[in-house]
Amino acid sequence: MTVPAPPPPDLAESEVKNGRLQRVSLRNRVTWLAAVCVAGAVALVSIAAFVTVHDSLYQQVDDDLSTRAVEAATGPLVRTPDLQQVPVAFYAAANFKISVVYADGTEIGPVDKPPTSLLEVAVARHQSAKSLRTDQRTNSRVVAVPTGDNAALVMSTSLQPTQRTLAQLSVVLVVMGGAGILLAAAAGTAVARAGLRPVQRLTAATERVALTGDLRPIPVSGDDELARLTASFNGMLTALAESQERQRRLVADAGHELRTPLTSLRTNLELLMASAQPDAPKLSEQDRQEMFADVQAQITELSALVGDLVELAREDTPQTVHEPVELTDVAERALSRVRRRAQRVEFEVDLRPWEMMGDATALERAVLNLLDNAAKWSPDGGTVRVGLRPEEGTGFAALEVADGGPGIAEADRPYVFERFYRSSDARTLPGSGLGLSIVKQVAERHGGTVWAGEAPEGGALLRMSLPGNTPETKQQ
Repeated sequence: MTVPAPPPPDLAESEVKNGRLQRVSLRNRVTWLAAVCVAGAVALVSIAAFVTVHDSLYQQVDDDLSTRAVEAATGPLVRTPDLQQVPVAFYAAANFKISVVYADGTEIGPVDKPPTSLLEVAVARHQSAKSLRTDQRTNSRVVAVPTGDNAALVMSTSLQPTQRTLAQLSVVLVVMGGAGILLAAAAGTAVARAGLRPVQRLTAATERVALTGDLRPIPVSGDDELARLTASFNGMLTALAESQERQRRLVADAGHELRTPLTSLRTNLELLMASAQPDAPKLSEQDRQEMFADVQAQITELSALVGDLVELAREDTPQTVHEPVELTDVAERALSRVRRRAQRVEFEVDLRPWEMMGDATALERAVLNLLDNAAKWSPDGGTVRVGLRPEEGTGFAALEVADGGPGIAEADRPYVFERFYRSSDARTLPGSGLGLSIVKQVAERHGGTVWAGEAPEGGALLRMSLPGNTPETKQQ
């Protein structure tokens, strides 16, 4: 058996980090992101400010020290060998120390003299024009400039005031930076809470739907991306609620329609079974034949109802249609079928060529339902007019079926294509009330429409409009 190799250490560590990151809530991630971004910006600004002030203060110390040393070296007072006439107290009060170094290394000046080294002696010997250094032992800045022959004036100043200023500045930057980071974290938390509130509502709504099945929409505020997401989610909830309502209504209506034939069928079967008992009254042969005929009719009605329900459920399922269909051929096949079972009526047919993309089987079922409906309502010897013609300038063709029956009442016309709807005149006739509903669903699935009105003959006129084109248009 082959044992799979373990993942590389870097990959495993990356997966662990990603897993930990995914366990952190989005609000905390936004808070941390705001805090880290502000911390980085504050750190960069603080470092830049500290370096700038540091260089500026030290440059100022060097410039001030060099200027005073040159002024003292060029003045007449410093040329006396013992510096007795130099105002040492003035320089001491200004945080400066002063002395004179000669080429042989001797030094004169007050008791508190600045530190000296070979650099200052080199200036006295004219080996260098100037020296400027930091003395680590005394923590001071020391400058030496030439003064006369074989002598150099040495002056120093302490760096402690400058360092104290830089230390205070660093404390201020750290405190202010920390406060800024905390403020950014608080602002990030507030923004995350306000920005993610619609997401929290969406989460609560999905959890509510999963637990209770409650499909009420959630409030929408604003017009940003989250508001549009909420509106889309509400649209999904509305579509789901409508689908559930249609399913609930379909089940309720189907149960209502099935109850009557099932009750009648059970009653007839119980009577037939009871009459078969030895001590039961015998039914006449005519009554038995009538009951058998009634049972057969009820079974036929149940079969038609179940078939319509299956067809309607199939039509409810979204399907992609990409099959070229000649609607004239579809109508002619439906006519051949309906002529065999409705021989008591005549069909007047006028079909124009019309091509479209669609489901030939579903379209044939819809046309067949229109023709069956017209044949059912037409009187014996009546005529059913069937026409298919393009509607000029619309890109649609109208399939019209007109009968010579009593027609459809104006109040019933908006509802004849609804499921299980049957007018008061149709309740005594066989049928399930699903045929025209299937016609409507087939038309809508193909991008078309349906309409019910009054035919010139006085009967019902049912129209199904479908998109497509004539063969001549397609060739052009």
